[in-house]
Amino acid sequence: MVAPVRLRVFVRGAVACAGIGVLLATAATAGARGQRHQTAHVLATRATIPLRTALFDPYSFVGASNAFDMAKAAGASYVRLPFSWSSVAPEKDGPDFVANDPTAYSWSGLDQTVTAVEAAGLQPMLDIVSPPKWAFAVKPSGRKAGTPSVSQLGQFAQALAKHFNGVDGPPVRVYQVWNEPNNSLDLSPVKPATYRSMVNAVANSVHKVSSKNLVIAGGLDPFENLASDFVSQAPLAYMRAVLCLSKGAHPHRTCKAKIHFDIWSHHPYTFGGPFGKAKRPDDVSLGDLSKMTTLLRAARRLHTVVSSHPIQFWVTEFSWDTSPPRRHAAPLALQARWTAESLHQMWLSGVSLVTWFLLQDRPKPSVYQSGLYFHSKSLDKAKAKPTRTAFRFPFVAYLGNGTVSVWGRDATSTKKLVTIQRRTGIRGHWRTVARIEPNRYGIFKATLKLKASSKDWLRAQASGSGNSLAFSLTVPKDSRYGPWGN
Repeated sequence: MVAPVRLRVFVRGAVACAGIGVLLATAATAGARGQRHQTAHVLATRATIPLRTALFDPYSFVGASNAFDMAKAAGASYVRLPFSWSSVAPEKDGPDFVANDPTAYSWSGLDQTVTAVEAAGLQPMLDIVSPPKWAFAVKPSGRKAGTPSVSQLGQFAQALAKHFNGVDGPPVRVYQVWNEPNNSLDLSPVKPATYRSMVNAVANSVHKVSSKNLVIAGGLDPFENLASDFVSQAPLAYMRAVLCLSKGAHPHRTCKAKIHFDIWSHHPYTFGGPFGKAKRPDDVSLGDLSKMTTLLRAARRLHTVVSSHPIQFWVTEFSWDTSPPRRHAAPLALQARWTAESLHQMWLSGVSLVTWFLLQDRPKPSVYQSGLYFHSKSLDKAKAKPTRTAFRFPFVAYLGNGTVSVWGRDATSTKKLVTIQRRTGIRGHWRTVARIEPNRYGIFKATLKLKASSKDWLRAQASGSGNSLAFSLTVPKDSRYGPWGN
């Protein structure tokens, strides 16, 4: 919102995920409430898709030497780096200019950023945006962003991947094609067929350099907009057109074209909390992500997508603002709960990587107040919000009929033992009720046979992760807080 290969789809629907790794825990109680619970054994979590996290902050990631270290400490494994094609390209494409030759471009600034990212133990996603003036097929006009030349984009992508091959420049393996291409502020005119050609041009180029390189397509604006000054096409309709799929529960092919990518992404900003659904049928918020999962499966079945990798489903931008500092945004505690729940809901929908927007709040009067940290003039003095803990060590617990279902991902994403504790009321004592061994991705999941009530709170503990936020078994009242405080 800011700016012929055999194919397997690495996505799972909510129903499938719900059946993975669910083990019933037995927690024997010794006497009445208030006595210590004893866990019978350690529960194992079966294999699942991972849940990796990433950060996107085009402000803090420029010039702040410790920003990437802070992102890593917050549990991220990737950072998304939108960069302007025009910032590395020459001002003019003279007669001696060779567009696919990496030596024809100025990489020093981008090299420094990518090197800093990797020095912090993170992986960069390079998001190509903003072509130079000479590389437009349709020039920008007013708030319409224009369209790049597909052939020029393909040649630039080849130069980009050649440079970041790990020999001539630092290694980069993940490339995203544009930001929100269904929005005329980013790509105009909004034509799915043009975007398909852009993705194919980038994919053919970067895969030619290395079969290990991954291409991200999508990154869509979640809401249709038909305002006079800009247009955003409904994301599900746009996705169907890009993938050459029809409407309906059983899509069929609508064109012969194929698209080459390895990861589909979306920006599922949501009103009304982590279970919220969009009002219009072709808009996609958190509660609608399974619709995209279904389309990806159909694309696999009908061979409209080509990849030599398992197709993944990522979220490359998402957040909620907080109050404070922004009036009318979700209160801090509620937004932190929503953060953990949204990570869970995205994972249930088959999403294996979630990118949070921002590391730090922007200074007023900016509308962007969704940082893991409150704004500070010096980033190393910035105060963390509860959101940071929920993002780093997400944990949720839901009360059932004589059971409590728990899910989380430890901050180290390893198999370190996780302890589940319960507390009754705000001032009760924490008592251990279960121990769970995560799978190789740090995901832990179980259904505990536990006599609990809505007055109880649960939390998770793990070595190297500390404590998760306490999670109340009382479900908050329905709220229409929006992602930007509206």
